[in-house]
Amino acid sequence: MKIALVNVSGVPLGKHKVKDPRLDQADKLVKADKKTHALVDVVGEEEAQTADAIVASPEGRFDLIVKDLEFAETRLARNPPAAEAAVLDKVKACLEGEGVVAEAGLTPEELQLVEAHAFITAKPMVVAEAADVSAFDDFLIRVVSAAGYISFLTVGGMENRAWLTRKGATAQEAGGAIHTDIQKGFIRAEIISYDDFAAAGGETQAKHANKMRVETKTYVIQDHDLVNFRFKK
Repeated sequence: MKIALVNVSGVPLGKHKVKDPRLDQADKLVKADKKTHALVDVVGEEEAQTADAIVASPEGRFDLIVKDLEFAETRLARNPPAAEAAVLDKVKACLEGEGVVAEAGLTPEELQLVEAHAFITAKPMVVAEAADVSAFDDFLIRVVSAAGYISFLTVGGMENRAWLTRKGATAQEAGGAIHTDIQKGFIRAEIISYDDFAAAGGETQAKHANKMRVETKTYVIQDHDLVNFRFKK
């Protein structure tokens, strides 16, 4: 996952840990050789177009709105097809009210009509105040969620680890976050919900309480599910 900073200073670029306390709790309940938080790539403004989410200062957010508004006005001046023009008018009205394209209420069909324009404020955006910058790694938990990502956990043995996947991902798709071989050879996923895991006091205890479920490839991963993948090697 890639997060672009816009007019945000004091945050080093590069890999950052998503320090979710639920992994910390899981690490206390299940013994493993090490604990590994999920990682995100934090990049500069020049990579904003390819980022999954934007973190901007209040001033940076306003600048991005202005850029998108200028583009919408330029495109409308060129008399685009009627369907596209109607969507651009909707986008323009939202931006003139200092809203972002992501909040314009566009339908999937409307988004498709203007997708080629790559409006930067169509991406998930979180405004960072000074307090957020000073505790940026903690702030990342909110950014990851706003970007449409969740975590799932694998525990025990060599490593207790959190992995990022998009909200709505199936078990088979989530397996690909670990390795493409898991996604391609997927057989089933053994699932324990995080709440059941925590309430039972650990993975073994949750299994003894019959809280482990066997799910197929179409199962939609829930935030912080404990997952054990079975796959053809």
